[in-house]
Amino acid sequence: MPPKIAVITGPTATGKTALGVILAQALNGEVVSADSMQLYKRMDIGTAKVTPEETQGIKHHMVDVYEPWESCSVSRYVTDATACVEDILSRGKLPILVGGTGLYIDSLIRGLDFADAPGDEGTREKLSAQYDELGGEKFREKLREIDPERAEKLAPGDKRRLVRAMEVFCLTGKTITEHDAETRARPPKYEAAKIALTFKDREKLYERIDTRVDIMVREGLIEEVQSLLQSGLDKGCTAMQAIGYKEIVAALEGSISMDEAIEAIKRESRRYAKRQLTWLRRDESVFWIQWEEKADFDFARRVSTEFLASRGLK
Repeated sequence: MPPKIAVITGPTATGKTALGVILAQALNGEVVSADSMQLYKRMDIGTAKVTPEETQGIKHHMVDVYEPWESCSVSRYVTDATACVEDILSRGKLPILVGGTGLYIDSLIRGLDFADAPGDEGTREKLSAQYDELGGEKFREKLREIDPERAEKLAPGDKRRLVRAMEVFCLTGKTITEHDAETRARPPKYEAAKIALTFKDREKLYERIDTRVDIMVREGLIEEVQSLLQSGLDKGCTAMQAIGYKEIVAALEGSISMDEAIEAIKRESRRYAKRQLTWLRRDESVFWIQWEEKADFDFARRVSTEFLASRGLK
C-alpha cells in the first residue's frame, strides 16, 4: 500500500493555510506547500504567503525555496516536494499538502511529472532556434504532424511547451501525449485524502477575493513589486507573470492606471478561482467543506479529522 498523506486544497482565499495548521497540530503533521508562487523568495504579499505567526510553530516546507528569477517546472516541484514528504514520513509524521495548484498536487500524488521524459540541452537549443526561425504557427504545425492532440492544446506563442513537446518526441520516439497517458496509468505514489474548501455562494467567494486584494494593496503590494524590479528582476521572468505582479508592473510602466491594475487583479483572481473549482470538481474523491457567510474552523476541524480518520489518518 502506498503511504498516506492529507491534502487541503480549494480556490484562493478560502482558508486553506489556517486549516492546514489546525490539522497539523491535531494530527502530528507538517505542511508541504502546493502553491506555485509561494515557492519564491521575497514575493510575500502578492502570494498571500504564510507568515511566521500564521504557522504557529508548524513546519512549512516548499515555501521560500527558489529565487524569483528561477523557473520552477512541475517536474522540479515534484522532485523537491517529494523529498519533503518522504522526510516527514520517515519521522513518523503526517505530510499535509496545502495549496491550490492542482497540477502540482496531482503530479506529486502520482509520483511523476505529467511529462516524465528525458531532456537534452543540446536538442532543446536546436529546437528553440528552429522555433525562432519558423515562428510559432509553423512550428506548431510541425508538432501537429506528429502529435495533433498536444498541438491543439498549445498556443503558437507557447514556445516553452511547444519546444518541450517536440524535444520529447525527438529523444524518445513517443509523443508527449503518449508519455502523459503512460504516467496516468501507473499506480499513485501516495494515497491521498483530499479536503477542499469553498463558499456555498460563489459571490461570497468573489467578495472574499476582492477584499483580499484590497488588503494586499494596503499592506504594500505595489512597493513589493517596485522592490523586485529595483533589485534587477526581469519583468518577463516566470514569477513576475503571476496574478498581482504583472498587473502592477503594467501600471508602474504607465500602460494602465493603478486603479485599473487593482481591478484587473481582482478580475483575474476570480477567474483563477473558477478554474480551480472546475479542476477540483472532476475529482469525485474530494471531501468538500462549504462555508456559509464566513469560515468556521471549529466545524472544519471536527469534520476534517473525522474524514481523515475514516481514511486511516488519525
